[in-house]
Amino acid sequence: QVQLVESGGGLVEAGGSLRLSCAASGRTFSSYFMGWFRQAPGKEREFVSTISWRGGSTRYADSVKGRFTISRDNAKNTVYLQMSSLKSEDTAVYYCAAGTDGGSWGYWGQGTQVTVSS
Repeated sequence: QVQLVESGGGLVEAGGSLRLSCAASGRTFSSYFMGWFRQAPGKEREFVSTISWRGGSTRYADSVKGRFTISRDNAKNTVYLQMSSLKSEDTAVYYCAAGTDGGSWGYWGQGTQVTVSS
């Protein structure tokens, strides 16, 4: 079992930055792919970014490429999402997820709200 708790969301002006954190419980954090997803009001949840077990491989949605950076600290059981040059369309609830291979996600956090004012 893995429990995920996101933090770091909030209200920010367009062009600003935020860093989201996702703390995971358990001793096997390094055996999981980690991902960030988001869901805007009235829309389906969408992929944002993923990172492999040791951080050597990352992927990003085209909409955030060049603006967001995913990273992880396996010693702290934490994955991060650094978000810069934020736009109003980045407004959403951001979810952290854990999976064994990056293709399916068995564990989800409760989400953290990010609101970007224009």
